Amino acid sequence: MHIQVVLFDGFDPLDVIAPYEVLHAGGMASEGAVSVELVSAEGPREVISGTGGLTLRATAALDLERADVLLVPGASGRVGEPGEVPDEEVGAGEWKQDEFIPMLLGRTLTTELPALLKQAMDDPDKTVATVCGGSLVLAMAGLLEGRHGTTHHMGLDMLDATGAHAVRARVVDDGDLITGVGVTSGLDLGLYLLEREVGPRVAHAVEELFSHERRGTVWRAQGPAPATF
Repeated sequence: MHIQVVLFDGFDPLDVIAPYEVLHAGGMASEGAVSVELVSAEGPREVISGTGGLTLRATAALDLERADVLLVPGASGRVGEPGEVPDEEVGAGEWKQDEFIPMLLGRTLTTELPALLKQAMDDPDKTVATVCGGSLVLAMAGLLEGRHGTTHHMGLDMLDATGAHAVRARVVDDGDLITGVGVTSGLDLGLYLLEREVGPRVAHAVEELFSHERRGTVWRAQGPAPATF
């Protein structure tokens, strides 16, 4: 299983580093059955996060010929006060620090990323995973209509408005789409990917190494619907 974690300008570092470390450790625990790298739609480059200018290097271009899983993080920026409206339209203008998170996510729509994500979503052999606002990148590109997914609790209404079925769960498994709710859920999403694709013994070994117990029940559209409490 080769995972490519996709960087874009303004990404949230923890959305990237948490699953990256989990998956990298999974590769060691599985004697190379898992590999992971940082990529961008534009190819190798230094990519500036939305957190204090912290920079990570994409070592390769997003490549659907090589990737089994694409993992898309959310963005780090201003949440804003209730009712506060950005001066620009979502996705407009050049990237800058401390922008509103929806604007950072929307700016990905002006890159090659949405077309590449659509190719991945259309390929039954590929899995797309997201952490936090990464699911909104897909949703804003029109790729989640009718799909079950989650995002940060502040973005659930926006996710639902795009035609997706927003679920209040820490990790949602919708087959070839796996979404995590907020930044620290990247740990849980990474561990779940290891369990699902490699096996629970490897996932448990990484969980013990990191002294982190996976939180919550992974939501799947299986079994009887629960009665209303």
